[in-house]
Amino acid sequence: MRALAIAATGMNAQQLNLEVIANNIANINTTGFKRARAEFTDLLYQAERLEGVPNRANQSVIPEGAHVGLGVKTAAIRNIHIQGSLISTDNKFDLAIVGNGWFQIEGADGQIRYTRAGSFNTNAEGQLVTADGFTVSPAITIPQNTVEVIVNKTGQVFARIDGQTALQNLGQLTLATFPNEAGLTPLGDNLFQETPASGAAVIGVPGDPGFGTIEQGYLENSNVDPVKEITELISAQRAYEMNSKVIQAADEMAAVVSKNIR
Repeated sequence: MRALAIAATGMNAQQLNLEVIANNIANINTTGFKRARAEFTDLLYQAERLEGVPNRANQSVIPEGAHVGLGVKTAAIRNIHIQGSLISTDNKFDLAIVGNGWFQIEGADGQIRYTRAGSFNTNAEGQLVTADGFTVSPAITIPQNTVEVIVNKTGQVFARIDGQTALQNLGQLTLATFPNEAGLTPLGDNLFQETPASGAAVIGVPGDPGFGTIEQGYLENSNVDPVKEITELISAQRAYEMNSKVIQAADEMAAVVSKNIR
């Protein structure tokens, strides 16, 4: 009975949907996290009767056919890259992007990764790094005798050195944008990787056309809406229950047939 297999695909789809929602809720307080959404498409259709063929020889054609779908499959898990709210931290090394763009991070293998989480710090050499110790690119090094660090909206980094009145320019932060942000691969640790689907990174200065600006002393919250996630959770749970009811009904129908055969 096809209904058993069809309903089973529906239960598998809703289980995956539930896992995506659970991950969104688990990361509701993760800096720079972007919520994901499971997307599904229908499976192949089995033709019971074809449309457009003659009913009899040289007779009028059948206007519509009969096609039975075979279930559902996962098409994609899409990350929704919309702006999260900003929260003030008063930490001079916390940076938030307002608008489009990604910070560039040099990974352990030397490859560039991308993140929206600007919770930076300095390492033993004074380099600006992530919470996991990965270096921000372009590299910014803070002198040891610095008493104040200023990052303006266009990404210029200045330091006030102890005993000096003039600010010292430490470098320029740049941002990366992509033709298709949904094509980026999430790696964990708030990092994303460029793929052929995302297109090549376009590097620019904050504030330029198409690029966001930088706010010092702020962090970008996750864009997870708890009310929306709970609503989606309830919908997934009810859809899972309905598919299980279909399996139960198909089993009862098959039991009736088997009893009559005996």
